[in-house]
Amino acid sequence: MPLNVWILVAAQALAMCTAPFIVFIGSIHGRLLAPSPELATLPVGLVVVGTVLAIKPATWLMERMGRKPVMLLGTLSGTMAGLLGALAAWTGSFPLLCAAAVVGGTGLAVVHQYRFAAMESVSSQMAGSAAARVLLGGLVAAWLGPEIALAGGGSEAEFPFMGGWLALAAVQLLAMAVLALGYRASGEHVRETPAGGGRPMSAIVRQPVIWAAISAAAVGYAIMSFIMTATPLSMTEVASHPLEDAKWVIQIHIMAMYLPSLVSGWLIRVVGIPRMMGLGLLAYLGCVAVAFSGISFGHYLSALILLGIGWNFLFVGGTTLLPQGYRDEERFRVQGLNDLMVFGSQATAALSAGVVLAAFDWTGLLLIAVPFLILHGVLMAVWLLNRPAASRVID
Repeated sequence: MPLNVWILVAAQALAMCTAPFIVFIGSIHGRLLAPSPELATLPVGLVVVGTVLAIKPATWLMERMGRKPVMLLGTLSGTMAGLLGALAAWTGSFPLLCAAAVVGGTGLAVVHQYRFAAMESVSSQMAGSAAARVLLGGLVAAWLGPEIALAGGGSEAEFPFMGGWLALAAVQLLAMAVLALGYRASGEHVRETPAGGGRPMSAIVRQPVIWAAISAAAVGYAIMSFIMTATPLSMTEVASHPLEDAKWVIQIHIMAMYLPSLVSGWLIRVVGIPRMMGLGLLAYLGCVAVAFSGISFGHYLSALILLGIGWNFLFVGGTTLLPQGYRDEERFRVQGLNDLMVFGSQATAALSAGVVLAAFDWTGLLLIAVPFLILHGVLMAVWLLNRPAASRVID
C-alpha cells in the first residue's frame, strides 16, 4: 500500500477516538449533568448531528481546497471538542457537554472521508483493500478512546471526566501532526476536474447501484448506532451490570467493527460485494437473535461482536460499491450525498435510542431494527436484478 494509506491508518487511529470516547462516556456523563434522565443519551446522538451538519461543508471545501487542508481542519475540530468537554466537566454544564459532542461530530465528518482518500490513492482493483485498511485504524481508536475517557479518575474525580476530555484534545493534536507531516496530495490518483462537473444528481440517483451502496452503509450504521448507543444504559440500568463490564463490551464491539478489515478487502475480491453484504445482513440478524435471548454479560458481548462484524461487512461493501455509480468529476457530490444519508440515518438512530429503550425496553428496541434489514435486502435485490449480465458472472 502507498504511504498515503498508512498515514491515513495512523490518523484514523487517533482522530477517530472521539467516537468510542463519547459512545462510552457520553450517556454516563450526560446522566450526571442532564436536567432529566431522558436526555442522558443526547450527547451521543449530537455527535452524529454534528457529523451530518458538517458533511456537505467538508466535501464542498475538499472539492475546492483539496483533501489535506480540510483533514487538518477536522483534527482542529476534534481538539476544540476535547477542550469544550473539559470546560463542561469543570463547570457542570450540560449545554457545554452537548456543544462538545456537536463539535466532535464535525471533526468525525472529515475523518469519515479518509476512506475515500485512501481509495483514490490506489488503483481501482485495490480500492476495497485500501478502504478496509484505513478502517483498521479504528482498532486502536476502539481501545484508546474508552481508556483516555477514564484519565484523571473518570466519574469518581472531583470534576468527572475532565481529564479524559483534555486527553482527547491531546490525541487530536497528535493526529493533526501525523497528517501535516505525512499526507501527500500528490499521491491521489484521480484526475483533477472542475468543481461541480458531471451528470445532474437526478441522473446519478436513478441508478440502483447507488441506492444499494448507500443503503448498505446507511442501514448498517443506523442499526449499529441504535443498538450500541442503548447498550451501556441497558447493561448498567436494566441488567444491573457494572460500568466496567459495559466498558469491555463497547471496546470489544468497536474492535469487532474494525478487526474484520484485515480480511474484508480480500474477501470482496474472493466472494464479491453481493455475498459480502449478505454475510453482513446475516451477522445483524444473529445479533438481534442473541440479544433477544438474554441479558447476561455473554449475551451482550456476543450480540455486540456480531453487530460489529455485520457493520464492517456492510460498510466496507457499500463503500467499495459506491464508485461504480459515479465518475471522477462527480465523486465529491456523490460521496457527500452518501455520507449525508449514512450519518443522517445514524443521527436519527442514536437520538432515538434512549427514548425507544425507555418506552419499549431492550427487546422492543431490538425488534425495531429488523424492518430496516429487510429494506436493505430489497434494495440489494433491485440492484442485483438490474446489473449487466457480465457483472453477475464476475460476482
